[in-house]
Amino acid sequence: MNEQTAVTQTAAQVKTLPDAQTVTDVRHYTDRLFYFRVTRPRTLRFRSGEFVMIGLPDDNGKPIMRAYSIASPAWDEGLDFYSIKVQDGPLTSRLQHIQPGDQIILKPKPVGTLVLDALLPGKRLWLLATGTGIAPFASLMRDPDTYERYDQVIMMHTCREVAELEYGRELIESLPEDPLIGEFVGDKLKYYPATTREDFRTMGRVTDNLTSGKVFAELGLGCAKMDPAVDRAMVCGSLEFNKDIMAILDGWGLREGANSEPAEYVVEKAFVG
Repeated sequence: MNEQTAVTQTAAQVKTLPDAQTVTDVRHYTDRLFYFRVTRPRTLRFRSGEFVMIGLPDDNGKPIMRAYSIASPAWDEGLDFYSIKVQDGPLTSRLQHIQPGDQIILKPKPVGTLVLDALLPGKRLWLLATGTGIAPFASLMRDPDTYERYDQVIMMHTCREVAELEYGRELIESLPEDPLIGEFVGDKLKYYPATTREDFRTMGRVTDNLTSGKVFAELGLGCAKMDPAVDRAMVCGSLEFNKDIMAILDGWGLREGANSEPAEYVVEKAFVG
């Protein structure tokens, strides 16, 4: 029995919260960003890229719930999450202090638009994110189905500072050597990190690096914009970011899709507005 199994089994015997799951790992990347892993309900089935509602009780015992993308793939035995820290936030002011062995509330009803089935077949998949918007793509980048459907996957992730890229960098650099997913990833995954405030080898907003043609040139794609016949895209960030990216994609002839009507790109709108 490993340490995580021991924590899981012990906690399972003392669950008191409704829909409780047990924290098994926590890592703090910056004073604004952290990762945590929890046990997975046996009955939970989800598609990579979907989100669930998680939370903690307030001082009066009333649940404070928020939507969180699952950052682990559908095949994983646990559930990963990547979160910001808001010091006066109703939930994250509490959530950032969780430790292995603690409990959180998790509603096992996954939903979301950032799923492969909401896109029409294509050859190249763009994953466009800022900040913690990389979370659903952390799930999709570890799903074999992503690489079986696309010849190339491009992860564009922009943050303000270099340290804020660390979670994504660690994950992406580990994938080719991962015994479970490495053979599917091969050389299909292209990573394009950038910063907007701190000096880094690549700088600039996702929007600017797309419209200027910079990302296409630096990755040697042989084009200067997306082609609706070839390219598919997923978008996850702030409301302003989503709107700006949608305007670019619309201008290039891509159409927004949904679970009920697949098209060339999809946007997750559950976390903004």
